[in-house]
Amino acid sequence: MKTVRTYSPAIEAQMQRYYQSLSEKDRRRYAAIEAVKIGHGGISYIHRVLGCVRQSIRLGIAELSDTEAMSEDRQRAAGGVCQPVCVKRGIVTWGTC
Repeated sequence: MKTVRTYSPAIEAQMQRYYQSLSEKDRRRYAAIEAVKIGHGGISYIHRVLGCVRQSIRLGIAELSDTEAMSEDRQRAAGGVCQPVCVKRGIVTWGTC
């Protein structure tokens, strides 16, 4: 039976501090890299250390193998702009928004 390689408590604390300083996308990818480095049992171990959701780690692993996703510079998807209040309420008049 294989045992999961673990980090020392001091390294785990550093990992947690660093993880908290990252954006959502970078957190997902950092957790994925650490899980892949560990190998068997890595997702569960990183889930426990960093407190992130296992599905997020799996998504990060998928993103790491997707060259198109890795080349994107955006934090969020395009088109996520807030609409003016007059458009939200259905009052569309030219030149007032």
